[in-house]
Amino acid sequence: MITVVGTGAGAPVDARVAAGAELVVGGRRHLDAVRLPEGAERIVLGPLAPALDTIGKYVAEERPVVVLASGDPGFFGIVRALAERFGPERLDVRPGVSSVAAAFARTGLTWDDAVVVSAHGRDPRTAVNLCRAHPKVAVLTGPGAGPAELGAALRDTGRVLVVATSLGSAEERVERVTPAEAAGRDWGAAVSVVLCLDEARALGPVRTVAGGVGRPVGWALDEAGFDHRDSMITKFEVRALALARLGPRPGELVWDVGAGSGSVAVECARLGAAVTAVEKAPDGVERVRANAAAHGVDVRVVHGAAPDVLAGLDEDPDAVFVGGGGRGLPAVVTACARRARRTVVVAVAALDRVPAARAALTDAGFSCDGVLLQSSRLAPLPGDVTRLAATNPVFLLWGVRLPAHKEGVEK
Repeated sequence: MITVVGTGAGAPVDARVAAGAELVVGGRRHLDAVRLPEGAERIVLGPLAPALDTIGKYVAEERPVVVLASGDPGFFGIVRALAERFGPERLDVRPGVSSVAAAFARTGLTWDDAVVVSAHGRDPRTAVNLCRAHPKVAVLTGPGAGPAELGAALRDTGRVLVVATSLGSAEERVERVTPAEAAGRDWGAAVSVVLCLDEARALGPVRTVAGGVGRPVGWALDEAGFDHRDSMITKFEVRALALARLGPRPGELVWDVGAGSGSVAVECARLGAAVTAVEKAPDGVERVRANAAAHGVDVRVVHGAAPDVLAGLDEDPDAVFVGGGGRGLPAVVTACARRARRTVVVAVAALDRVPAARAALTDAGFSCDGVLLQSSRLAPLPGDVTRLAATNPVFLLWGVRLPAHKEGVEK
């Protein structure tokens, strides 16, 4: 058996935990905290592959191995790699308190509704987008994705960061800082976890299912669920297909350009994505904010006219929805297509705008498809009878980026 012992964030580990082991593997501070059996080989964890190879030799000879890990080794930990290599039946896992559980305990908050994301050895944009979209996020940090980097990316959000360092040790520190304060400090390598909190929403309702990324109750909501001006809103039939083609999901960023009422922005946020809504009309900006608040989601609203205002948006989106359709539509679609990592969806009411919008997508290296959506809704007539009331037809185009056509997109 390989005995995997969680250490660090909870109660002190029994110094005799490695008794009887012929090989003990772990971080240097973990190894220093236990009593090693006489003659046992000791491996300080660095690159994982060589350590797994050595463990494999001992397992093949049926010699006992102990692996020391931080917190709960089955939670974003080494258990996955050990189970994939040697099979879960060979593992005797003894979990400690995870750094996430310990950090939330230090803040006095429950975490059954928290989103947990690992930025260790991964692109930090996923963690940043989750922090933008959700009120309670725990980020397992790594080089290049620590409190300073998170703070720099979240300066405009009003979030509070709780930085937990050296949890479970004599040097433990738990500090509450603004993103700007976090961005201006050198935090070193001992950070255990960063909590990102929207304090106005951090104490959410009682949950029966754990996890912060729940499925909303329905989508393509009725227009009556949004404040809008003179029926200037993407109708739910169009919104349903637009959402299907946008594919918003947790960890991604969606732009809603020409947001109007913000119905598409709100729906994408309800599905877990981080969302930036761009709107040129001042009353439209306030309308988007009000609709986002009414639906309990966080949408970043940018006041300005596309395409010029898009240059000020630092992070490239995964998907973009373009609403409206004035003379400047081709330039807007082109600007969005240059930045989009995955897809662009365009809603157009005027037939004359379709060829230019389609050309803008294909010229930017997207495959392009589309439909004309025409629907008729049931409407009552006097005498307890029903007629069909036609809605205005809308062209919906969508472009999907062809492989290897955008610099910086992972391949």
